[in-house]
Amino acid sequence: MASQSQGIQELLQAEKVSEALKRKKWRLKQAKEEAQAEIQNRDEVLDNLLAFVCDIRPEIHENYRING
Repeated sequence: MASQSQGIQELLQAEKVSEALKRKKWRLKQAKEEAQAEIQNRDEVLDNLLAFVCDIRPEIHENYRING
């Protein structure tokens, strides 16, 4: 009887370890997806910023007045 109880305890412990590993694997997957999304977002922001900065259009400001 004692060996059955010990076997059950070992199975329960193994199940707990298995569940913990599943949670850890899921958390790592989520973190990887979030990091990938941040990298993609950063690249888009940098592309937009560079396009805005490099888009030079010589224009006279609307408030500029020629005195004369």
